[in-house]
Amino acid sequence: MIALLGDWAHAAAAILFGALGVWQLRRRGSTGPHRALIAALALTAGWCFTVAATGATSMSAELTENLRNLAWLGFMFLLLRQGRRDHRRLSVSILYAVLSLIGVGMIAIDIAPLFLSVDTGELNAIRFSLLVLHMIVAIGALVLVHNLYTAAAPEARWGIRLPMIALAVMWIYDLNLYTLAWLARDWPAELLAMRGLVMMMLAPIFGLAARRNDQWQMRLSRTVAFQSFSLAAIGGYLVMVVLVTNALNWLGGDYVRLIQVVFVVGTSVAALVLLPSARFRAWFNVKIAKHFFAHRYDYREEWLRFTDTLGRPAEQAAPLDQRIVKAVADITDSPGGVLLVPADDGGLVPQARMNWRMVEVPLRASAAELVRHLELSGRIMELDALRAGGEAEDDEAALVPEWMLAESGAWALVPLLHFERLQGAVLLERPRIARKLDWEDFDLLRLAGRQVASYLAEARGEEALSDARRFDEFNRRFAFIMHDIKNLVSQLSLVARNAERHADNPEFRADMVATLQSSVGKMNDLLARLSQHNKARPEEPRPVSAARMVEALAAARRTQHPVVAMVTGDPMLLADPARLEQALAHLIQNAIDASPPNEPVTLKVVDHGHEIAIEVRDSGAGMSAEFIRASLFKPFASTKDGGFGVGAYEARALVTAMGGRLDVESLEDRGSVFTVTLSAAAQASPNPQELLETP
Repeated sequence: MIALLGDWAHAAAAILFGALGVWQLRRRGSTGPHRALIAALALTAGWCFTVAATGATSMSAELTENLRNLAWLGFMFLLLRQGRRDHRRLSVSILYAVLSLIGVGMIAIDIAPLFLSVDTGELNAIRFSLLVLHMIVAIGALVLVHNLYTAAAPEARWGIRLPMIALAVMWIYDLNLYTLAWLARDWPAELLAMRGLVMMMLAPIFGLAARRNDQWQMRLSRTVAFQSFSLAAIGGYLVMVVLVTNALNWLGGDYVRLIQVVFVVGTSVAALVLLPSARFRAWFNVKIAKHFFAHRYDYREEWLRFTDTLGRPAEQAAPLDQRIVKAVADITDSPGGVLLVPADDGGLVPQARMNWRMVEVPLRASAAELVRHLELSGRIMELDALRAGGEAEDDEAALVPEWMLAESGAWALVPLLHFERLQGAVLLERPRIARKLDWEDFDLLRLAGRQVASYLAEARGEEALSDARRFDEFNRRFAFIMHDIKNLVSQLSLVARNAERHADNPEFRADMVATLQSSVGKMNDLLARLSQHNKARPEEPRPVSAARMVEALAAARRTQHPVVAMVTGDPMLLADPARLEQALAHLIQNAIDASPPNEPVTLKVVDHGHEIAIEVRDSGAGMSAEFIRASLFKPFASTKDGGFGVGAYEARALVTAMGGRLDVESLEDRGSVFTVTLSAAAQASPNPQELLETP
């Protein structure tokens, strides 16, 4: 009864598909996909009729089924050809060729018994061995259905959605049928009968799809090509394993079993070693892009990934600087990189890095000449070419710092230009598969550099605005403090006058008056200094005795903490005394706060001839290189509990305003050394007024 139902269902399906074929034949249209659709419908009708007439497991039924599969694969391939007409189709076409060869081979095996003498047992063995190939064809066809749909342009997918659904249902049913038959070593009668009913239900879907649209615009994506080629390689590997093991079994021998096991285990281990390897995947990507595509990059996918990396920070996302490095590095499959940003002196300093921990970047990464060259030329520097040398490269190589050329992992330097101003540069680590940069790399990296430069410029503008607002709040806070100090000074002055007038004990009165007057003097000095810092213009630098300045500061701080002054001679430097004292006071106070109670702070004057250096050394907890680079000289960044974080920032601003520089060296758990360097007085032209006043 079930077999009879299956025969009549296949007969009805044959009528439906035959009618669809005639209907399509009478419709106007001579395109390749239309003709292929007519052939596929006709062969499907022929297969259904053969199953109804001779049975589902007959040789003729299997032969027509293979022809049906080849026809639908041809229809899908011609749909694919409706896309761009370039050799980018080749990577996917290989899949169609592999499945077509398997189908042709199965047809040859089907008709082989007509020309060769094969007994019934051998024939059944061959036909059941073909079940594996049927499963491979079904799996490969399903992969191609998925890839064809995803490769279609979004606006054209509505036109191919129905036929792709129908083909997917047909091959999924075949895959389940052949899998159960292979496992049970027998044909499931119920599934063979139900196959006709499934084909009857699929026929109206094909008809509706043909009526909806017969024009398809296709576009092949690189992701689909890579996945398809990978699956084709996996399928080829499985087919190779089956064929080789069967061939070994046919050859026979005493050690055939051992050889089969060694071959299967060896190929499996090789696959497990190669496929997870990042280097192998990178090599595979490069070869596919090189041999199957006209361009190295899928620009739409690259730009979507690039903007997604930059513009979608989650709660646990990396900072913007690291996302910039990652976005640029991912373009060339570089495993890591370093972001260098312009410093106050015009050079480059490291700002952030991504996955490249082995490189040692100096605090001063490059000189100002490299920044000017990048701004003027906008060129992406390929460091391998600079290392190789040449007349054109020698001039440019002279601008690149030695550490960058000596670092073998450094591959390319990408400038980040925003309105012809350098916002930074990304130093890329060498990719896993070494290659030279070509015109596509240069164009895409240059465009990406401009984009991330705009992000950097916007971020710095927001940071500057935020700092300005915080400074405004800081100034308002100190305005209240100054008001309170002024009131306190008035109260203390009144107390001092009353105590001097009414105290009975002369000694107590003298001590109290001296203490109160000293407090008043200090508060007035602080009030005057704050007022001067906010309003008065700085004095012109003039000769200042470094020895006397250091000794005075050390003597004033010894009541608070041990301070040692180390001075040889009396070197003179050019500075504004008040601002130099203020800058050194900030550094000394920071050193005292960082030092243990019994560990002295050392002040040392070093005469370098044309420059005078004043070192402030402590033995405290020290600072990390990351903190020095990113936070030390930024306002409101402090390692002290309750600290405002303006001491080091203001000290450097004061020293820079006097034409000097402030350097820092620090090791964690070893202490820090801040060095203020100013020009020696002898190196400057004397002031004519000072010459007139000199006796």
